[in-house]
Amino acid sequence: MARNRTVRRLSIVLGGTFVIAVASVALFVVVPTTLADVIGVVLALVATLLGMKLASSIASSLVPSYNVAEVAVTGPITRDGGGGPLPSSPRSTPADDIVDQIERADDDDSVEALLVRLNTPGGQVVPSDDIKLAAEAFEGPTVAYTTDLCASGGYWIASGCDELWARDASIVGSIGVVGSRINATELAEKVGLSYEQFTAGEYKDAGVPLRELEDDEREYLQGIVDGYYESFVERVSEGRDLDPDLIRETEARIYLGTDALELGLVDGLGTREAVEDVVAERLDRDPDRISVAEFEPERPLVSRLGAGAQRVAYAFGAGFSGLADERGFRLRS
Repeated sequence: MARNRTVRRLSIVLGGTFVIAVASVALFVVVPTTLADVIGVVLALVATLLGMKLASSIASSLVPSYNVAEVAVTGPITRDGGGGPLPSSPRSTPADDIVDQIERADDDDSVEALLVRLNTPGGQVVPSDDIKLAAEAFEGPTVAYTTDLCASGGYWIASGCDELWARDASIVGSIGVVGSRINATELAEKVGLSYEQFTAGEYKDAGVPLRELEDDEREYLQGIVDGYYESFVERVSEGRDLDPDLIRETEARIYLGTDALELGLVDGLGTREAVEDVVAERLDRDPDRISVAEFEPERPLVSRLGAGAQRVAYAFGAGFSGLADERGFRLRS
């Protein structure tokens, strides 16, 4: 099939070039005997070159050269690529972009399989789940693989794919949830700040950083974390076909790829080439008939300029990420 696509693309390019070349000669020159004829030859050559480029573009559009789509989840996973007024990392992964890429790949008739490249420590819970659900909804084989790190939210995403592959020395696991808050009560006392807030609802200000937690508030917030953890265990258990007790027994540990394979946390170990061989096998194709195209976010110019401005802001302001959200309590997987 890949060979047929190549032949079709080449036919379109050659056919288009020939037509434009003939038309150019007919329009500009037949026998170059004058300066005008020489100029016509030059114009014909220019038109032919432009025609080749146009024909090549048309061929790429009508007969894509790929049959496998690849999306990359790199860095911390957030909703929009940032964690507040300033980005949490210049290389964080906007979940909505990844979901859009997967959906575009699913709508592309040329795409028969999906590769999900993971190199992430995890991130926010719901954005991670959105990517996982998009991978689950993809109509075709889905293979996740990691080179360096597939932890927490990254593993959450991998559980939505048919398989997960890693390298021998990859870091895999951390199946757990972290809830955090800043305790700034001592600092507030030193600078002479006092906290007073008017709320309706007993737990409306639970976790606010300017006062100590009450025991019942700590239990309440821990319950939220526990709820997310049980959801994480359930999703991994279903997606990876693992015993929930086995997942809990990991106690959110991280493992080298070799150990993760023994536990069943990954399906195999190998290089990128080996992963492509796996995809070829799932598609019942020869490996040389697999062609992968990396799908990237479709962003308007204004958005790209905004992303560049964020990276500049991060470079000058890293570390000044703000205290927290309204209450200073955040969840991440």
